[in-house]
Amino acid sequence: MPLRAFVGADAHFNIKGTGTFCLGTPQVEASFFSLPMSFHDATRLLVLALGEAQVRTDEASRFAASFDNSRFSFMPDAVVQPRDEADVAHTLRLANAHHVPLTIRGAGSGCAGGAAPLRGGWVLQLAHWRGIEVDSAASLAIVQPGALTGDIDAEAAKHGLFYPPDPSSVKYCSIGGNIATNAGGLRAAKYGVCRDYIYGLEGFLPTGEFVRWGGAVRKCVSGYNIKDLWIGSEGTLGIITKAVLKLLPRPLARHTFLLACESDERALEAAKALLAQHVVPSVLEFLDTQTVTCAERRNGRPLFQESEMGGLTQAAVLLVELDGHPASVAEDVQRVRTWAKQSARIYRETGDSAEAERLWNIRRTCSQAMFLLGNAKLNEDVVVPLSGYVPLLQFTREIMARTGLATPTFGHAADGNFHIHIMYDRDDPRQCKQAEEGIRLMMGKVVALGGVITGEHGIGITKSPFLRLQHTGAEINAMQSIKHALDPNGILAPGQIFEVTNIWDLRPVKVSLPWDKH
Repeated sequence: MPLRAFVGADAHFNIKGTGTFCLGTPQVEASFFSLPMSFHDATRLLVLALGEAQVRTDEASRFAASFDNSRFSFMPDAVVQPRDEADVAHTLRLANAHHVPLTIRGAGSGCAGGAAPLRGGWVLQLAHWRGIEVDSAASLAIVQPGALTGDIDAEAAKHGLFYPPDPSSVKYCSIGGNIATNAGGLRAAKYGVCRDYIYGLEGFLPTGEFVRWGGAVRKCVSGYNIKDLWIGSEGTLGIITKAVLKLLPRPLARHTFLLACESDERALEAAKALLAQHVVPSVLEFLDTQTVTCAERRNGRPLFQESEMGGLTQAAVLLVELDGHPASVAEDVQRVRTWAKQSARIYRETGDSAEAERLWNIRRTCSQAMFLLGNAKLNEDVVVPLSGYVPLLQFTREIMARTGLATPTFGHAADGNFHIHIMYDRDDPRQCKQAEEGIRLMMGKVVALGGVITGEHGIGITKSPFLRLQHTGAEINAMQSIKHALDPNGILAPGQIFEVTNIWDLRPVKVSLPWDKH
């Protein structure tokens, strides 16, 4: 689109050291994209082209876009809120021409710092792009990147359909961010992760060229599978403006179990025993004894009454949910009930949704309850194979003994994706050093067990110190070659993933975010 369509044929602008120009000639419009200039001058041109309402340079707007859930703040030069795809294309062309760093932002709920503009530049804010269109007959949804994941599922439910991926921030996170990190959630072992529900993506290369990978079709093997390359690329290979999602028939029945086990090891062995029976629960969550104790303190009441526990003062917890057709759920309930009687000191079960929500309360509150053990945490979303469940948990206790810091751990026992925490006092230099030492040892142990350093959050900046624990030089070179091929000027999220950021040397900003209470 010609620049004059944005700003008018008679618009004038001045760039320091180059004079005043009128946008009435093709030569001047060409120079708009070719003149060497600073971030500041490039930002002035972007404001001129898109308008002040779309390009915010005030401090409050820039600060709000400077961090995500990691709370590590890096101030951008401007926040761009595009009206349409033409604005996105123009922003990319200008950023690419003048090598302005560009970071994509949705809801900002990511945990790895992937939405933090590490090198400044511009933040492309897409949270206001929230369109959701459900095609009931085709069992799919066409969505914009700012659509909240929970809203997509709620809209699908109106048609008797279901969008399964459910990160714990499902009420707050946007689908664009979910795609960027290939997010999973509690139901991933049964239903899969975000990648498994994407038929097609539309968007832009870093150069501003429009591309479409796949579409509203169930099969596509036309050319290279760039769609799956974009998924999980953390906003470094392109900008998603539309996604076509697969929907499933909504489960007609659910049944929930909550088990208290005598120890962390007993709970994990019980989880392995259930999986060995080829029961496929939609949810199989593990909470270690440290986590349960925190959650009980935060809720102000014990999970089970002392009289029910038979002298057991601390318990690890398993939360199991079955879903599907009523007949199949009823069959699985019998098998899980037998297993629960053999595995738990005490258990509860319900097929009532309101009662199930009460059982779920401990899982929903455990993340924030961690802060009873320290004012800061290092949180890793590692994945280990089934054989590594117990050794990993035991190693967290070794770290606790070695550092004196609490290591509460919970996560998805159905697929081995555990959230390990090291809690510490950020104002205590000794504890900060111990936390750093502990998390380095932990990540090394994960890799030694045949696991991976992240299963949901992505690398971003927070896991960049550990990337080379996981991958060889050849593997990283291959990834960087792909990055260079699609983003030759390196404008998208520069510094993310491949460059090491020692996050323990940074101090997070003290802000309250919407999901902090949940």
